[in-house]
Amino acid sequence: MRFFFRTRQFKIIVAIFSVVVVISLVFGLAADKMSPFSDAAGVLTAPFRNAYTAVSNGIKDFLKTTNDGNELMIKNTEQEKEINELRKKIADYETTKNKNEFLTKYLGIKEDNKDFMFAPATLISRDNGDKYQGFVINKGSLSGIKLYDPVITDAGLVGFITEVGTTTSKVTTVLSPNLSLGALDSRTSDSGVIKGETNLAEKGMCRLINLSRTCGVAMGDYVISSGEGIFPDGILIGSIANIGTDPTNSSIYADIKPFVDFKEIRNVMIITSFEGQGGIVKQGDK
Repeated sequence: MRFFFRTRQFKIIVAIFSVVVVISLVFGLAADKMSPFSDAAGVLTAPFRNAYTAVSNGIKDFLKTTNDGNELMIKNTEQEKEINELRKKIADYETTKNKNEFLTKYLGIKEDNKDFMFAPATLISRDNGDKYQGFVINKGSLSGIKLYDPVITDAGLVGFITEVGTTTSKVTTVLSPNLSLGALDSRTSDSGVIKGETNLAEKGMCRLINLSRTCGVAMGDYVISSGEGIFPDGILIGSIANIGTDPTNSSIYADIKPFVDFKEIRNVMIITSFEGQGGIVKQGDK
């Protein structure tokens, strides 16, 4: 018997038994893992499964992004609509507020001049080639505007209407040589004629001419309309910025800085009627 344990057959049996024991132990310890065949199949199919997973996740991400984008777009559109509605409300509020403030400024003038008939208007265009800062307003004959109607703001006299259309009119300012206006010093009552000059217009000024050599006008005095011709009396024009002597006739003149800032005009009032309204004053009528 002892010779059998030394035989080749016994050694083969022992080897086979050892292999079986080892395999049993390995699979016994790793019973929760996949079989070698499944693992091999997994290794072979891994690239395909990874590709499928990547494509699938990509599609899901794309659809999610698209849905999120659509929701965001809808949300932004709704917000933009709300913003536009709010802007419109603000614009309407500002328009109403400005209109009320604009009209309120003229109540005092109306109270002091109950005979005045007003027509409010808005500047719609400027002539950049006009040295005298004339402009066009959005009211015409349909609104009762007439040729030579005086134009004012709450600050003072602007000028007068020189062209009338159906729905628009042209305003010529006191800076223009085409306007002659009877005026006087509100402190001394010295009278003269307001006349525009090109060199003064460039500085935003006009001139009070034909003042008596014995007049008492002084720098800083206010100049107002005297009520002759097409302009009512007592409308503020400006203040005296310079006084000189006319070399041609030895009369006194005064350079006037208008109270109205012509570059900032947005709204005006046209005086369509007042007591004593007459014709246009021409230079030399004084």
